[in-house]
Amino acid sequence: MILHIPHSADKIPEHLRDQIVLSDDELTAELLRMTDRYTDELFAFPEVTIVRFPISRLFVDVERFHDNTREPMSKVGMGVIYTHTADGKKLRRSLQSAEKRTLFEFYEKHHEMISKEVKTELDKYGKALIVDCHSFPSHPLPCDNNQTTPRPDFCIGTDSFHTPLELRRIVEGILKKMGYSVGIDQPYNGTMVPMEFCGKDLRVESIMIEVNRSLYMDEITGRKKDTFVAIKEQINTFLRSIIKYQQPTPPGF
Repeated sequence: MILHIPHSADKIPEHLRDQIVLSDDELTAELLRMTDRYTDELFAFPEVTIVRFPISRLFVDVERFHDNTREPMSKVGMGVIYTHTADGKKLRRSLQSAEKRTLFEFYEKHHEMISKEVKTELDKYGKALIVDCHSFPSHPLPCDNNQTTPRPDFCIGTDSFHTPLELRRIVEGILKKMGYSVGIDQPYNGTMVPMEFCGKDLRVESIMIEVNRSLYMDEITGRKKDTFVAIKEQINTFLRSIIKYQQPTPPGF
């Protein structure tokens, strides 16, 4: 199993800070709004492979399509390289070609890492499972396509080709037994699959798990709630169940 954690980092590389036109206070507020804070801790699971993007998504979003013509969020300035904030304000200045190349290098290196780990899993077990790990705000952001409220406690994102119905049912069932409300592909949909396997290789399975931030953190201050440890333990519980579901068998056995 591969845990993909793309949006937990709020790191601002010093040599890239001048691209952002927001004041320090404005940038801090936007980071709080856009970062999946603490997901690297919530989904920490030493028994599996973890691929985490090390800098803020405000610089480059590795979950977006590389080609903005294929990326719906590019219409609101939030394609692979964000130009606007969640509420439509200008985020960054115009970039030179060399600056864009630098950002795309972050993107490409990350995707190469995911593909490498998928290939390792395929070679070892004959199949690979990606769990795409996220959190989401309890109230819709202005840029969100889905403005429905109230929002569920957890969101499960699926892909019609790469998410087996049995896997979705297992995760949904465990969360509901824990007493949580669950949205299937709402308020967010889809899940990460490297492009070289996307829609081509059924051995690569993927499911997105998003946890409502209000369950584990104060969304105003960004501080952890007292419930944080309990939520982390419950996430570990269903990750163990996913591992049991997968039950990888090395080729030839």
